[in-house]
Amino acid sequence: MSQINLEKIKKVYFIGIGGIGVSAIARMMALSGKEVRGSDMSLSEVTHELTQLGIQIDHGQSIDFIPKDTELVIYTIAIMTFDPKLIEALDARGIPRKTYPEMLGMISADSFTIAISGTHGKTTTTAMTAKVFLDDGLDPTVIVGSFLKDQKSNFIAGKSKYFIVEACEYRRSFLNLTPTILVITNIDNDHLDYYKDMTDIQSAFAELVAKIPSHGAVICNPNDPNVAPVLKNASCRIIDYTGYLYPNITLKMPGMHNRKNAAAVSAVADLTGVSERITKTSLETFSGTWRRFEYKGTHSSGALIYDDYGHHPTEIEATLTGTRELFKKERIIIVFQPHLYSRTKDHLAHFGTSFKHADMVIILPIYPAREVFDPSITSEMVVAEIQKNGGISKTVSTFDEAITLLKKEAKKGDVIMTMGAGDVYMIGESLLK
Repeated sequence: MSQINLEKIKKVYFIGIGGIGVSAIARMMALSGKEVRGSDMSLSEVTHELTQLGIQIDHGQSIDFIPKDTELVIYTIAIMTFDPKLIEALDARGIPRKTYPEMLGMISADSFTIAISGTHGKTTTTAMTAKVFLDDGLDPTVIVGSFLKDQKSNFIAGKSKYFIVEACEYRRSFLNLTPTILVITNIDNDHLDYYKDMTDIQSAFAELVAKIPSHGAVICNPNDPNVAPVLKNASCRIIDYTGYLYPNITLKMPGMHNRKNAAAVSAVADLTGVSERITKTSLETFSGTWRRFEYKGTHSSGALIYDDYGHHPTEIEATLTGTRELFKKERIIIVFQPHLYSRTKDHLAHFGTSFKHADMVIILPIYPAREVFDPSITSEMVVAEIQKNGGISKTVSTFDEAITLLKKEAKKGDVIMTMGAGDVYMIGESLLK
């Protein structure tokens, strides 16, 4: 495909505009004065925020939605497996197209890119880094996989050389980026609908590490057995973020995983000349992002309502360990929506142990996202694994059923947390209405 001159393009259409990453590029283009339109299979808080900017959003997915005078189509990579005929139809009409990762690559190529990668903690670490840079007046451009609370946006248009971006490993997307500084928070088994195994995942990270120039740096825990193999061909500095685990820092977000995220950010800040004083103050006043241990409100029963995006058992375990740090004796009730049939099947046994800090776990039907129905894995199987490990768990078939059960269960002092990467957060919002 020929090179695209973004300066000259005026009309852009986004497929999958409700995706948290794709929506950031849509926001960026709308704010730069381009005529932006898009479509998504489901309408959400993300699409609502875009309509507030005057962006027209079509509900569903069809080549017929795309205006004849569209000069560029940007689309989520999920379309390539979910609806390849749509891509064929675009090519038949001769409309130039770019994937979301390719667009990130175009932005990254002209910037001092600080890429935040890793299986878990990317979003929080990206948001923390953005806050530190903003608090130091460094005016970065930022794309993050959630809404930043202060800006109520997943995109910040900066004017400096710095581009801070969340770098996703799914389908090797992050290889489109050209980072000067790369953070690897951790590496774990995930996206096994695409990767064959841990070695395959590590090969993608190793390829990204090899792209870092000699004057750049990789910030990670080089002693982590999953991370160490990806550093073998690095030609740049390797900085161990565990050396930045300040014992005297008090974060608003609980858990060792968040202290490690803050340590990685402190290493980035040190490397780019931000003072330790500004970094520490900035991190201590960081209150999180949308859907990351987010306090939603207090129910009429007196129960506290939280929401978290955690959908991999390692994330769930880390979040609940942190929650238990904060709420030592309170009853913790989790409403979990498994995300993807493949992920639920791949990590079934681990899901069984990951809720050990919860007093009760309510399991919703599996959220399929980009996948077709798989009858060989069910929510009942997740419940059985939790019960096998001594937990109290049950399934519900609808959101309404979950809400009815929570209204009956909720007592003053309880902590109710919705968890998952789908639309489970709507349950907490319904409870608070």
